Amino acid sequence: MDWKHHAIWWHVYPLGFCGAPIHEADPHPGPRLRALMGWLDYAVGLGCSGLLLGPVFASATHGYDTLDHYRIDPRLGSDADFDDLVGACRERGLRILLDGVFSHVGSGHPLLRRALAEGPGSGAAAMFDIDWGAPGGPAPRVFEGHASLARLDHASSAAAEYTADVMRHWLDRGADGWRLDAAYSISTDFWARVLPGVRAAHPDAFFLAEVIHGDYAGFTAAAGVDTVTQYELWKAVWSSIKDRNLFELDWALQRHNAFLSSFTPNTFIGNHDVTRIASAVGPDGAVTALAVLMTVGGIPSIYSGDEQGFTGVKEERAGGDDAVRPAFPASPDGLAPWGWGVYRAHQDLIGLRRRNPWLTTATTSAVALENQRYTYRVRAADSSACLDVSIDLTSTPRATIRDGGGTVLWEQAGH
Repeated sequence: MDWKHHAIWWHVYPLGFCGAPIHEADPHPGPRLRALMGWLDYAVGLGCSGLLLGPVFASATHGYDTLDHYRIDPRLGSDADFDDLVGACRERGLRILLDGVFSHVGSGHPLLRRALAEGPGSGAAAMFDIDWGAPGGPAPRVFEGHASLARLDHASSAAAEYTADVMRHWLDRGADGWRLDAAYSISTDFWARVLPGVRAAHPDAFFLAEVIHGDYAGFTAAAGVDTVTQYELWKAVWSSIKDRNLFELDWALQRHNAFLSSFTPNTFIGNHDVTRIASAVGPDGAVTALAVLMTVGGIPSIYSGDEQGFTGVKEERAGGDDAVRPAFPASPDGLAPWGWGVYRAHQDLIGLRRRNPWLTTATTSAVALENQRYTYRVRAADSSACLDVSIDLTSTPRATIRDGGGTVLWEQAGH
């Protein structure tokens, strides 16, 4: 199996991580992206093999309202800063995945402004989904009700060619692949038109589609992506621990087995869009959740800060993501001392996974199941190896991992 299926990603939201202003103008643009270079050895020490970066391209605010897909956001630096980050990652064997926002652009995007100014016959107009007969004048159709996010016209060849060109541009500069933001909101036909040409130029590139609900396997096959975000399992992991209902986790793992028969999902217990796992289930519950993440099939990603037990609650309001997208200190030396026990648990569990690479495509079956106690057996696709994972929620959440002979390989300590 190639590197893509054995990757373990450290997921970083650069604008927040590097301390860039999100909601107001930046009085002092600068090479903040370079701050990540001081964290690369930390990511390697954690056991990760790549950086899954949030948006790094010029945007108006939070990065998902892109203004120029070909330019590094001035709040983060320049092409040279990106090139140096790529070089530093290469020296350490780290891959880089970029966040591609091709569902929509910021309402101030220069091409959109040109389209609105020049009318439906202009070249720029072919890129965008614009209601030319809207009351009050032409109006871009928007993403999920957000007036600041204007949709591309995904039926057009112009939007497909633009997307493919942006992808190739940054793959040429050293990226290893793309996270496709809001891929679920775009017809699979669009991705099926875009990706083959990109893969022809970069056959080793990795494509991860953000898909929340629906037919994961069908989307993966029709779109031609490598994998999708496994939100079903994410939800089941934290809510089964929080609600002391491990039947939910068992059901989700049965579903997960079915997905694994056709593709290898991207698994996670945290990302830049959701409440921190330690806030959802507490620090001990977060380590239990990690034990599940690291012992089931999939391509896992760790959201930066979760490995230190960071807390933060996502709220449905303006600025409601800020708590889960904080600035980090200049180096790991600035982290609080209380988080390192959680970090060591991550090292141990990631290490266990790396020593057992068959876990990437392994499936699970229930050995014993109650509301608050659950043991599942995780077995290699060729049945050559297995582990037993026991979860006990009767008091403080605990997990224990045993080999096929019953020897304890890892047991959760309190934090």
